[in-house]
Amino acid sequence: MRDNTEDFRQLFLSDVPLMDVRAPIEFAKGAFPASCNLPLMNDTERQQVGTTYKHNGQDAAIALGHKLVSGDIKAARIDAWVEQVRANPQGYLYCFRGGLRSQLVQVWLADAGVQYPRVVGGYKAMRRFLIDSLDEAVVQCPPVLVAGLTGTGKTEVIAALSNSLDLEGHAHHRGSSFGRHATPQPTQIDFENRLSIEALKVRAAGAQRLVLEDEGRMVGSCTVPLNVFAAMQQASLVWLEDSQENRITRILGDYVTDMHAEYAQVHSEPEQAFSAFAEHLLESLLRIRKRLGGEQHQTLDSIMRDALAQQQRTGDVSLHRQWIKGLLENYYDPMYAYQRESKQVRVEFSGNHQEIIEYLAELGAR
Repeated sequence: MRDNTEDFRQLFLSDVPLMDVRAPIEFAKGAFPASCNLPLMNDTERQQVGTTYKHNGQDAAIALGHKLVSGDIKAARIDAWVEQVRANPQGYLYCFRGGLRSQLVQVWLADAGVQYPRVVGGYKAMRRFLIDSLDEAVVQCPPVLVAGLTGTGKTEVIAALSNSLDLEGHAHHRGSSFGRHATPQPTQIDFENRLSIEALKVRAAGAQRLVLEDEGRMVGSCTVPLNVFAAMQQASLVWLEDSQENRITRILGDYVTDMHAEYAQVHSEPEQAFSAFAEHLLESLLRIRKRLGGEQHQTLDSIMRDALAQQQRTGDVSLHRQWIKGLLENYYDPMYAYQRESKQVRVEFSGNHQEIIEYLAELGAR
């Protein structure tokens, strides 16, 4: 049998398959990308054992656990573990602290003729490692931020670089009032775990600088970790430039064509998908009504409704360009112009896509 491990770094760098034997409620709060939840106890069983532990002590709790997970239930869970082990012989198992639950699963697997190692310290130790490694990353690889007006394609620059961290990708949100996707955002813990693992891989590849998009503290419902955000507030910036026409085309693709496609994947009925997509756009505009002003909101809302009606009737999305143009000129561009003025002293380079990518790639290697 392979030894139990405390080499958390290698586990995450290699995306080693992990069998998480915690209860589903624990897994849902936060887990790791390469993990699969095959619990020793379900949520109800865990709650009963926990209550018994609180009132009657560990021995009574263990006895109850064995009683609850026995017979056919125990056999079914062992079968699921064995199947996972055979499919992922290079993997490891873990519980919350690497204690009783993971050790018991090891014993039951051994009784079934299968040897499988566990992660020493369990979920808690791995989570602590990721938090610490992310804090270390922004100190040892000082960030540089990609800034620019809305629609310039900052996300495309992030995707083109090997030394970047994709905040919006991990948060599953585009970072604006229109930034929600058709499917939910991850939990805060999942967001942090994925971001930390990406930072670990970028550093292992030799990057000396980290590139991030210039974001606020909140990316939708996800919060950028405090130490990362603090480093971002001091970071130098590169300013990405593009024409208004290109920006409108890019936003049209992201927020109209692609978003409609997302809703079409979620809803099997085309009418239901379009209705949900239209509601998403109209609600996103409504969310910034106060900042737009009532009259400007009403104007853009009317244009958006006409564009949606034309899209639903004919499939033509060109009318959407009008409200996008109005939103850029009357809301986003003035806001970003103010931000650039306040951050001007930190801007170290400006250019188009190719110029920015080349500059940042070179910067990341030195």
